[in-house]
Amino acid sequence: MGNTTSCCVSSSPKHRRNTHSRLEPYRPEPELSREETGCNLQHISDRENLDDLPMEYNPSDHPRASTIFLSKSQTDVREKRKSLYINHHHPGPVRRKYSSCSTIFLDDSTVSQPNLKYTIKCVALAIYYHTKNRDVDGRMLLDIFDEKLHPLSKSEVPHDYDKHDPEQKQIYRFVRTLFSAAQLTAECAIVTLVYLERLLTYAEIDICPANWKRIVLGAILLASKVWDDQAVWNVDYCQILKDITVEDMNELERQFLELLQFNINVPSSVYAKYYFDLRSLAEANNLSFPLEPLSRDKAQKLEAISRLCDDKYKDLRKQVKKKSVSADNLTMVRWCPAIIS
Repeated sequence: MGNTTSCCVSSSPKHRRNTHSRLEPYRPEPELSREETGCNLQHISDRENLDDLPMEYNPSDHPRASTIFLSKSQTDVREKRKSLYINHHHPGPVRRKYSSCSTIFLDDSTVSQPNLKYTIKCVALAIYYHTKNRDVDGRMLLDIFDEKLHPLSKSEVPHDYDKHDPEQKQIYRFVRTLFSAAQLTAECAIVTLVYLERLLTYAEIDICPANWKRIVLGAILLASKVWDDQAVWNVDYCQILKDITVEDMNELERQFLELLQFNINVPSSVYAKYYFDLRSLAEANNLSFPLEPLSRDKAQKLEAISRLCDDKYKDLRKQVKKKSVSADNLTMVRWCPAIIS
């Protein structure tokens, strides 16, 4: 590639030597830095070896890396259990339902079809732990996420807006309002949390009282466009948040994508990890998913699905068995030993 003597000339060796003698000596051009080109984005070649990095640096990329929100919640969970043990406080009556011979209790939340209400509650709880147990090491606050510079409403932002951590109920109401108005799915909530933690890791920022609303809004905006076939437009969010402009939404989306280095891929293994970690978070905080007795219709559906899967894998087992049967063990109407020549 790029060698004229090998690609364009097919004459005798003497002619090739004469041609090569007329070529000017190769002088590599000096590479321009990112500051000189005006582009601070990381090149895709710099991201090709993400698998070589420690897994804890990219929990939203590696299925085996521990999620950030679950590790941040462990401290509070241990403190709660320790306080109950020291003060001899009983955690209260256990109201969990258990299955019996006559009744089977199931929750309607699965990894493929999560429960919308409780998934949003778990995501709000994860964001709450992010803000409460954030690293206080003076990390920078990006202007695009600063609510003082880009308010979501016309009402005046309090002067101490960056001092008080939001409560879990406040986060839940904000997320639920967006999901309800935009008619988003529970899967979109899980992808939202993946993008949020990917942003915190890539941009090396923390979610705090001053920026949590705009970070969550940007993650929801991007997740809805990636996950849903009929995505909500930016102008539609301006109908939900009356005082925000389309230009602000466009800029928020653009900078969010740049900070993610345009990595919006969410592998199924990462999605499943976040789903089950959210269930673990709910279990540790007594936020159990609702259990309902198995009805006749659901039982028939489960039985039909089980029958289809059984038939499918039965055919696969037959194919594997045919491929693995030895010639000496073949049973036919007339038995003949295998003859190997």
